[in-house]
Amino acid sequence: MSIFEYGDKEIDYLKRKDKKLAVAIERIGKIKREITPDPFIALISSIVSQQISNKAAETVWNRLHKLLGEVTPESIESTELEAIQSCGMSVRKAGYIKGIADAALYGEVDFATLHTMTDEEIIKLLTKLNGVGVWTVEMLLIFSLGRPDVLSYKDLAICRGMMRLYNLKELPKEKFEVYRKRYSPYGSVASLYLWALSVD
Repeated sequence: MSIFEYGDKEIDYLKRKDKKLAVAIERIGKIKREITPDPFIALISSIVSQQISNKAAETVWNRLHKLLGEVTPESIESTELEAIQSCGMSVRKAGYIKGIADAALYGEVDFATLHTMTDEEIIKLLTKLNGVGVWTVEMLLIFSLGRPDVLSYKDLAICRGMMRLYNLKELPKEKFEVYRKRYSPYGSVASLYLWALSVD
């Protein structure tokens, strides 16, 4: 199992930068979050998970895995749309998955070289694909490519965690940006703690 890597350097930096976050980090301790190093598989998995519970997503993913044998652009390409849909998803979602496989096969997106691109370049490239929004790519940056400085304003749980941490009634984008800059260049590690705080 691969996990998102971080250590004392990131923790010490965030604690120095923000006293309230420091208290939360001390209380919560080290967070282990699994990552999916293959960005193609990670993106297909995130499409499967969209707007359904974790448990339902796991069921659909296991069925898809069984159907395809291995989740690759080739295996998706050679499988009928209806068969993919029958794993428990909408026609639209199955179409998104077929579209991502096509993009990989026909050179629109080279998933093997994503790690050489900047966060902004990856967001720009992948959001051209149907069904892939900015938030989906931001999660891919953290939980597949292990990028260190991603803090998503589009993530409701992160915003909730931030509001809880600083006792805020609302969180306009400008305020969010102040904190994002404060946590940089370790925004992804801050994200882990804000998620933990959102369900605390």
